Amino acid sequence: MLQSLRIRNLALLEEVNLDFEEGFTAVTGETGAGKSILLGALSLLAGARADKTVIRQGAPATEVEAALFFADSRKLDAALAALDLPPCDDGVLILKRSLPRDKAPKISVNGGLATLTALQELGEHWIDFHGPGEPRRLLKEGCQRELLDLFAKNGAALEKYGAGYRAWRGLTEERTRLLGAEKLSADQVEFLQTQLAKIDALELTDEAIAELERDFTRQQSAQEIIGLAQGLSHGLSGEDGLLGRLSALLREARQLEALDAASKPLADRLQSSSVELADLDAEFSALAQSLNFDAEKAEELESKMTAWLDLKRKYGAKVEVVIAARDEMRRKLETQSDVAGSLAKLEKQIADAEKTARKLAAELRATREKAARDLARAGAREIAQLGFKKADFQVKLVPLAELGAHGDCNVEFLFSPNVGEPALPLHRIASSGELARVMLALKTVLAAIDEVPLLVFDEVDANVGGEIGRIVGEKMADIAEKHQVLCVTHLPQVAAQARNHFVVTKDQSGDRATVGIEPIHASRKQRVSELARMLGDRSAKSALAHAEELLEQ
Repeated sequence: MLQSLRIRNLALLEEVNLDFEEGFTAVTGETGAGKSILLGALSLLAGARADKTVIRQGAPATEVEAALFFADSRKLDAALAALDLPPCDDGVLILKRSLPRDKAPKISVNGGLATLTALQELGEHWIDFHGPGEPRRLLKEGCQRELLDLFAKNGAALEKYGAGYRAWRGLTEERTRLLGAEKLSADQVEFLQTQLAKIDALELTDEAIAELERDFTRQQSAQEIIGLAQGLSHGLSGEDGLLGRLSALLREARQLEALDAASKPLADRLQSSSVELADLDAEFSALAQSLNFDAEKAEELESKMTAWLDLKRKYGAKVEVVIAARDEMRRKLETQSDVAGSLAKLEKQIADAEKTARKLAAELRATREKAARDLARAGAREIAQLGFKKADFQVKLVPLAELGAHGDCNVEFLFSPNVGEPALPLHRIASSGELARVMLALKTVLAAIDEVPLLVFDEVDANVGGEIGRIVGEKMADIAEKHQVLCVTHLPQVAAQARNHFVVTKDQSGDRATVGIEPIHASRKQRVSELARMLGDRSAKSALAHAEELLEQ
């Protein structure tokens, strides 16, 4: 849940620090008072893009900061880890965003620097906005299907079907490419065969190429290496070499040992040195002999190295790049040599993939069919409570002629607001007020399975009033049983049912307009006054009495 929010220099607001509680919070104020500033601050923290026109005139920067608490932050911590951001401390998520006038923007999450994309990804875990345009979204293609799949908890089934569908479509695209592929000329075939022969003559592994380059370098410097190795060997075992002189010293050390037994360890160490030097002499000598010039071997190395350098120039410096080019050339030749066979093999793969995709689509449709019946019943029940006593609400699956990205069927919501009238698609019969109530009813149904903790409603109660307004408030309160709800409203019937209440005011008495946001839920007198204003006149006795009555209810 959202615990606190600090806003500085956003639009007309200079600074405010707000504490939030669980449940239903109403935000009210005169039209044009600046209620959108509060929602704007939350949208900035959810990753909304913004330009510097939102910075308060004369201020150096807009700053927004929020603290959110998660009783179980494991999913959120996993998302933070994927973004390489610090985890929550005792379940608390700290978000900060600064938009300076003359500097680059700065975003931090739990003290770690973050990007706008990271804020957007994290926003999906803590906030869900429902604005004035939300009911119209019901008419957009795919929205009704998405709502049904959310209700059916089809996330895993959709992902599984999507993988099968993409595999099938990929194979059909390969068939199209194969059928339209240009036939290679004889010269092109000969060129590809020559290149493959050159590549296949080399052992294309990182280890083999590294060994080739090392051996070639050694071969190039063979005479110099031989001379140095022979010189070192001669210095050790040649005339007046180190081993001869060391032998004389070792005899004297043994004589010393005979006179003084305590010097034996020293003589032993000298003998060990003699053995080590003898081993070194043998290895230097072997190195010189191993590099004796071999014309045939040198020619082979030269040929392989020339071939490798040629391949690097043509296809790239890395072994895996050359291997990829080889595989592509081989595929082209195989396709040319057996187009009919390739197509036959591909057709079988396509048939198998389509069969799998259709089976997954059928499984997905079966879950949708059951969910459609349940959602229709639940939606109709909620819609009836919003003033449509005899309304009919149905969820219909519409078969598709071909498999689509989301299955073998689409989803259509049918609605009839009046008894005796046939249920028709929403876009054919629903007014804006009817759409708003249908969407609110569906949101009420879906709230039970929605895991996002904070739901923000911006005037979704537009185009309703009177008794229906009271019921809208009750729906908000119901949703707030499982979510933290923040609702900007002009209806006193809605605001009266909120547990918490913020009032937004605009002061234009001075040289410059300012906006303030104040909690009034602790003062019944202030709440009654604000509700009376929303009813028409905060000083009228009838409005004050009605406001008292709304709070009592």
